[in-house]
Amino acid sequence: MRDGVTGARRIVIKVGSSSLTTASGGIDEQRVDTLVDVLGGLATDGREVVLVSSGAIAAGLAPLRLSKRPRDLATQQAAASVGQGLLIGRYASGFARHGLTVGQVLLTVDDVTRRAHYRNAYRTLRKLLDLHAVPIVNENDTVATEEIRFGDNDRLAALVAALVDADLLLMLSDVDALYTGSPSDPASRKIPYVESESALNGINIATPSKSKIGTGGMVTKVEAARIATGFGIPVVLTSAENAAKALAGDDVGTLFQGVAKRPAARLFWLAHATEPRGRLHLDPGAVVAVVSRRKSLLPAGITAVDGSFAAGDPVDLVDADSGAPVARGLVNYDAVELPALLGRSTPELAATLGPGYEREVVHRDDLVLL
Repeated sequence: MRDGVTGARRIVIKVGSSSLTTASGGIDEQRVDTLVDVLGGLATDGREVVLVSSGAIAAGLAPLRLSKRPRDLATQQAAASVGQGLLIGRYASGFARHGLTVGQVLLTVDDVTRRAHYRNAYRTLRKLLDLHAVPIVNENDTVATEEIRFGDNDRLAALVAALVDADLLLMLSDVDALYTGSPSDPASRKIPYVESESALNGINIATPSKSKIGTGGMVTKVEAARIATGFGIPVVLTSAENAAKALAGDDVGTLFQGVAKRPAARLFWLAHATEPRGRLHLDPGAVVAVVSRRKSLLPAGITAVDGSFAAGDPVDLVDADSGAPVARGLVNYDAVELPALLGRSTPELAATLGPGYEREVVHRDDLVLL
């Protein structure tokens, strides 16, 4: 089962703040150097390495004489602006020992949720790899607002893994594996292998991070594993201390198996790398047509419209009875246009408004089920 790990040529590694910094804030140089030596060995062996690294805010705490991670966004951004330079400097000097150059790539949610930005991010990462540099990715905490933040780097790592078409995502945490309950509970058992998403049913994964420095817990890591494995990328979740063993194929941590067939990149992007700009409420007949019959969404099946969006933006298609999103798609109309079209057939709209309105609200080729 670990052949996919040892045979991986392009690897994304995500490391959390607690694995890089001291409990009081500031960079733990020994931990950083240990990780760099493992990844530097991979890169000099001809493998492509992308590092998604948390730790900027945590690294900035001690220099700013902050005793704990601040709660307000402005102080977090100030800490990140100090810590990011210190962190990348430490990485640069560490990888230089292996004859490697690093490139800093700071991303916001917009950079992976807007298609044009997504492509630009891909081109940058691809060129760095082609030039045999090690891209070091982090959220751009210094400019992100509360509304456009990842909040943790787990989802970002999964999206970056899909973006660069990685063979493996290695997630390093302060917990050595996924457990059936809290790792501190003697009754909890380690889960060495997750064959599919359904295998997670019944497992209590609401286990918080032990760290007071980081932001992610086990829930965000499992969600990131769902995203990456849904694109066919196997995921290993373990502690930073086990990084070398995990990459060598040893039976450490938890291995999440990727799906056998990768989905179309465009539909994967639509499902996981977009934020909906609005919601279209569907009547029962439209829900059946979209979900069961895989049909396009027509104006006649929409009962209400929420949000402010333009043609081409992603919107969620919602079951009007349950309020649950059933699909996401790229809408063909602006939000201001749609209310006048609801409940009307396309032939009727074409006859009264012109042939330009004889089209789907969301075409089935621009639609993915959630």
